[in-house]
Amino acid sequence: MSSFQLTRNPFGRLVLTQPDGTVHTGVAPVRAFPIQAPTDGIALLSEDGHEIAWVERLSDLPAEQRTLIEEELRSREFMPEIQRIHTVSSYATPCTWNIATDRGETHFILRGEEDIRRIGAHTLLIVDNHGIHFLVRDLMALDKHSRKILDRFL
Repeated sequence: MSSFQLTRNPFGRLVLTQPDGTVHTGVAPVRAFPIQAPTDGIALLSEDGHEIAWVERLSDLPAEQRTLIEEELRSREFMPEIQRIHTVSSYATPCTWNIATDRGETHFILRGEEDIRRIGAHTLLIVDNHGIHFLVRDLMALDKHSRKILDRFL
């Protein structure tokens, strides 16, 4: 059970009411570990960026509060997950990648090999020339063709 109330006001902004009656409008949830533990450790920040509440696990919250936080996170976060790499224009950078993600087909320009970062043993984060982060959650789950392309850059 949480020690706060969470609602959405008529303008669509999250409103957190603390047990002492203090009301915070424009609350923003922020994941502590967005890749490794996306449902654990969520800070609820006030409009000025100060932490006003901490959620250890989303699953511990009542369904209504959990849904509000998940909706807000989805609207704020954009990190497509790469499911397949179709082609790359060159193995020298900069180059254009044509990929399939969990959000559809797209292409992006990789500026340099340093824009591919290992997060874990089989997890990669790729940043395009516009600063959009693409996630490879499990390198070993990609098809052979996609892994072969990535191996050339790693």
